[in-house]
Amino acid sequence: MKNKEFADILLRAFDAEIIKKLIFSRPRSGEISKISARLVAHRGRKMMALEYSLPGNTVSHKNLGREELEGEISAILDGYSQANLLTTLGDVEWKISNKGKCALLGADKLQRKLDGDAPSFEKAIEALDNKKNYILRGDEDFLIRLGVSDKSGRVHDKRQGKFRQINRFLEHIDDIYTKLPAEGELTVYDLCCGKSYLSFAVYYFLHILKGRRVSMLGIDLKRDVIDWCSLTARELGYNGMRFVYDDVRNTPKGVRPDMVISLHACDVATDIVINSAAELGARVILSTPCCHRYLNDKIAARELLFVTEHPHLKNKLCEALTDALRLSRLKSLGYDVSALELTDPDDTPKNTLIRAIRRERVGAGELDSLRAEYDRLVGFVLGDGKDNYLKGI
Repeated sequence: MKNKEFADILLRAFDAEIIKKLIFSRPRSGEISKISARLVAHRGRKMMALEYSLPGNTVSHKNLGREELEGEISAILDGYSQANLLTTLGDVEWKISNKGKCALLGADKLQRKLDGDAPSFEKAIEALDNKKNYILRGDEDFLIRLGVSDKSGRVHDKRQGKFRQINRFLEHIDDIYTKLPAEGELTVYDLCCGKSYLSFAVYYFLHILKGRRVSMLGIDLKRDVIDWCSLTARELGYNGMRFVYDDVRNTPKGVRPDMVISLHACDVATDIVINSAAELGARVILSTPCCHRYLNDKIAARELLFVTEHPHLKNKLCEALTDALRLSRLKSLGYDVSALELTDPDDTPKNTLIRAIRRERVGAGELDSLRAEYDRLVGFVLGDGKDNYLKGI
């Protein structure tokens, strides 16, 4: 009975557009440890966007309209021992105790508020269509070719996170657009480009939306991916794009790129990207790191032992220290730096964007001071191993 009451109040909250978040936890069986959901709208259709937490720190996604939600809610509840509905009018909790007793908390209070005369609802629906003012609509030719959208321009349910990530990256580029040359051809490098979602998106943004001439170079060590990207660029008619199968350490010298981008280059590959970009004198560097393994067995600061003795916390600390040292290094090379959130953490846990903008003028004395500070920080973290930091790359 409590299951049906929870399903009923959930559907009412859905209809009133007041759902902030819905979480199913404490699974009774199966490999899905948690399901979280939020209320969204896409192309005029209201849906619950569900994210399933799977083994190996992976996720899958599914969107349910009202009829699908009504049809599946009972089956979902059968698989879990707790559900939390968070709304703008109050929260509801459904749970089953270890003894099998079912409880429903907060439902009556929310029901009374929904039944009140001329209730004033604070809407919580998140627009996934043009109402959210995305830079891209979803029907762009490259998004269809890359499999983000179908032929009609609808973003695939499983690609919603990637779509938001691409748009957010373009918003970051829009934020620094005035730091790029106002005239002439823009030179952009995507180092460790992979399948080049960003390469195509940035090219489209700068060339099509901004009307600029763009020379885009993508470099990666996966030959099949490079061949595919080259073919895709030709088929799209993106004549300013070219892709090279090579190590990014062999990035052509003699040309100062206006911008270097990189998405999820693994571990020290991000350091190689940053070093290469700085050596080339790139005006703007936008890099989103991936894993952070390098420091795991190298931290020597006794002051941090109370953290590093716990493996889970040590991994988190290594991530923060690695990116902080990268920022300090870039500062010592004459860049203004920031660590920003790339996109919604629900879309990807690899969510830090390192942004560096080359300073037009910086005194030699200030640079010396910044380099000394960087050396001090490396020494603090690595102790006697400081002289070997990143020497292997």
